[in-house]
Amino acid sequence: MGGLAHYLEEEGIPTTQIALIRKHAEEIKPPRTLAVPFELGRPLGAPNEPDFQRRVLRECLELLARESGPVLEDFPDDAPGAEPDPEGWACPVNFAAPVEDLSDEDLIRQALEQEIALLRPWYEESKQNRKGRTNFGISGMTPEEIAAYIAKVTVAREDSGSPIADKPPHLAFKHMADDMRYYYMEAAIARPDSRVSDLEIGNWLWGETTLGKVLVVIRDWAMETEHPGFKALAPTAMVPTHQRHRTIHG
Repeated sequence: MGGLAHYLEEEGIPTTQIALIRKHAEEIKPPRTLAVPFELGRPLGAPNEPDFQRRVLRECLELLARESGPVLEDFPDDAPGAEPDPEGWACPVNFAAPVEDLSDEDLIRQALEQEIALLRPWYEESKQNRKGRTNFGISGMTPEEIAAYIAKVTVAREDSGSPIADKPPHLAFKHMADDMRYYYMEAAIARPDSRVSDLEIGNWLWGETTLGKVLVVIRDWAMETEHPGFKALAPTAMVPTHQRHRTIHG
């Protein structure tokens, strides 16, 4: 969208946008950008927080008053979260400990498939609660197909080819990894009364699931690989900022 903004401005149409990854805005230099410190996929910060969301939109739209650019401003506050629960938030599903042997492709695939199966009723309930809306589906693949591919990449630590037609391997991986994160996160917050912060759900996904563990391993490999596509994604687009302490490279 940042690149498109330049063409719109050339036609006399003022533009402004929200950036979830500040580095992208720094490099593309859109005419006006509000950089926000929120979880990927949540450009307005948090669901069910209309006052906060309106504030984000207002600050983004106010940048239209700036005639010259590029303008890159930072939203000052983190997204609101739930009030602390004295017992702590917990996913409605109890998983086994994340798989330890990351050299066994079949074991990783089976562990991921077990997590998928346990989460499926909650994912469907979450989808129903949101009148059929879901962020899952960008890759066009089933969770089980994605699990098999992610297991393969985890063990091979190399470009294993693209299972999505017309998509290079690194973009295919990103679409599939994003799909899996959405599937897990939507399932985990299925209960209507279960308010949860980005940090709480991130700590669960990245610290307590096999999916989180293998995505961290893939990110660590991608930071050092010679594959230009995977290497470009690794610094900002694989593991959220507040979970990078789990990676080798931070």
